[in-house]
Amino acid sequence: MTASRGTAALALPAIAGAAGEIELPGSKSISNRTLLLAALARGNTSIEALLAADDVDRMREALAELGVVVAPLAAPRSFRVEGCAGSFPVRSAKLFLGNAGTALRPLTAALAVAGGRYELDGVPRMRERPIGDLVDALRNLGAGVRCLGREGFPPLLVDGDGARAGGAIDVRGDVSSQFLSALLMALPLARGAEDAATTLRLSTPLISRPYVAITTNLMRRFGVTVATPDADTFVVPAGARYVSPGTIRVEGDASAASYFLAAGVLGGGPVRVTGVGRDSIQGDVAFADVLHRQGADVRFGPDWIEARRGGPLAGGTIDCTEIPDAAMTLAVTALAATGPTTLTGIASWRVKETDRIAAMANELAKLGATVVAGADRLTVTPLDRLRPAVIDTYDDHRIAMCFSLAALLGAAVTIRDPGCVAKTFPEYFGVFGRITGGAGAGRPVPDPGAGR
Repeated sequence: MTASRGTAALALPAIAGAAGEIELPGSKSISNRTLLLAALARGNTSIEALLAADDVDRMREALAELGVVVAPLAAPRSFRVEGCAGSFPVRSAKLFLGNAGTALRPLTAALAVAGGRYELDGVPRMRERPIGDLVDALRNLGAGVRCLGREGFPPLLVDGDGARAGGAIDVRGDVSSQFLSALLMALPLARGAEDAATTLRLSTPLISRPYVAITTNLMRRFGVTVATPDADTFVVPAGARYVSPGTIRVEGDASAASYFLAAGVLGGGPVRVTGVGRDSIQGDVAFADVLHRQGADVRFGPDWIEARRGGPLAGGTIDCTEIPDAAMTLAVTALAATGPTTLTGIASWRVKETDRIAAMANELAKLGATVVAGADRLTVTPLDRLRPAVIDTYDDHRIAMCFSLAALLGAAVTIRDPGCVAKTFPEYFGVFGRITGGAGAGRPVPDPGAGR
């Protein structure tokens, strides 16, 4: 089933096991980057297996507002993007990006560097998500960007002739890797980029580095190779221009894979996901390696991963700096570990769709776990028997999907606002149901928190 935005809550019983094979939806990170790069390129690009979800819809809508043609093709989830060769046809627009950080941040950079007059805004939570480091970097490049409300946060006004290429600027990397990715994708549009290279230098440690690797990999496929003379320096060369690769296929979502691989481990398995594997460009495939090190039976192919129960899961300290999204799943598998599990390197959780450290701590405690939250860490101490719980989702798709896994540990859980999964995976509960004998699809119920 698809849990629509109108479904108040979804009741999942305790689930005996999980096994099967599923094809993953397309990666959100790859989908939105590919759409933008295709729009900026010279020539038309056919994109296959594009993610069908809210965040990608916001990017497609914004590109349409900017005059870029994104037309559906006959094959499911396939589109033709008519590139604008670095110059958006519409030079003034108001864009609403919902809560899609992978749309608002790179579009802000691309529009600010290319020039024009644009307003960018989103839902109330987006207005709480910091963007000041990106704004500062764009201003240092000569772009006109103004915060229309609180300084350092959306909504934003882009107004001016755009940025000029050349020189070097410093960029912070410890709040979001999306700021660096956005700048890298935008710099080939800068004035004077035909003759001048531009260097970006990290002024603080970079979190979520694999997501920047996705960016540079995709830029290379569109004809722009970013030089990295060292780990903290990125150079967009002079004369860089995007050219369509013709056809590009979006990988399956490695972050989404984490829920099903965890289901295979907690529910016995085997569960195989296809569309992503050992050859993936996504850093979140490392989640499978973490499960293996903890004692799970995990196997890889070039475009598939399979997981099943192995030995007991070990606890311990896990550095999640490279896998912040998939790390949320580890907070739930920690309930099945032989001892306490501490997740570190997750400070970025606090500026995501919600404060994920606080939210995960609250909801894990409802199940009976002992949880200690810190600024950049979370420690979960498991217990012998979980309590049934009503899970608040905070309009955060990953919280809804994570806590469905608690049902495989013997706890009946009710997921409030299950439709929030539409942000990246509208069909999640139906797919979860297929590998759990139907039980994971859940049963719609009235909101148990109404009137609280």
